[in-house]
Amino acid sequence: MAGDLHTHTTWSDGSNPARLLPGMAARIGLTHLAISDHDSLRSLRHAWEHPEQEGVSLIPATELTAYDFERGRRVHILCYWPQDCAALRDFCDTMARRRLACGLETARLLEERFPQFRTEMALEHAKDSGILFKAHAMRALMDIGAADQIYGALYRELFGTRHAPGPVARNPEYESVDAVLEVIRQSCGVAVLAHPSVYRSMELAAQLAAEGRIDGVEIDHPRNTPEDRAELHRLADRYGLIVTGGTDYHGMNSRQPRPLGTCTTADVQIERIRALAQARSQAVL
Repeated sequence: MAGDLHTHTTWSDGSNPARLLPGMAARIGLTHLAISDHDSLRSLRHAWEHPEQEGVSLIPATELTAYDFERGRRVHILCYWPQDCAALRDFCDTMARRRLACGLETARLLEERFPQFRTEMALEHAKDSGILFKAHAMRALMDIGAADQIYGALYRELFGTRHAPGPVARNPEYESVDAVLEVIRQSCGVAVLAHPSVYRSMELAAQLAAEGRIDGVEIDHPRNTPEDRAELHRLADRYGLIVTGGTDYHGMNSRQPRPLGTCTTADVQIERIRALAQARSQAVL
């Protein structure tokens, strides 16, 4: 059976704790699961320490955030089966500090706008991660009755869009794509460009594939367009890339219903990821 290789929990901006996801995967017949929380060591350490739960094999994973400075766009790169190394630890720790600082500034601005909002309320929703994401602030606004959903009209009013940030939006400084790929290389992980349609990264996908700097592309994703999926398959065929699929599961913290297992990765591709990561790890021994 297949696996869902892109999921999020309360260790970043998902709504469910990691302990619930393996059971959910097992009930729909999945054999593999990657909990890939944003720039997270927690999801990695959990999989390292618990390689199997509820009969489901857990693949160590994290979704690393980068920035394409040439095109002015954020980029997400999934990293599978990395080794614990200083470069990866430093990167995740740095992003955690930057995100928390931005989240606390956002919370301060929300306190000025909503007298009943308190930063402590948002931090309660963030207690598993210790990092304030936008979803945690919106959950607190729901608690006081100022919003009825995470990504509704109030979210757009407050946070705007990636092209036109709203009045309380504060984004952390991101490292370059080159820097993040170097972190993955040092960790001996497998680099898969996540959901290219989401951040309009098709040009970047073609460039990185041609340069041999990514190992795979995420094709089966709810937000990839049909046109981009077709082009990604052509890139994968041309450059021998691994093809993955993942739901980008966030539980209730989603714009549209998206149950775990909506998008999946085939067994043969999971084995390619495992074998590549193993070969890289052995090469440095």
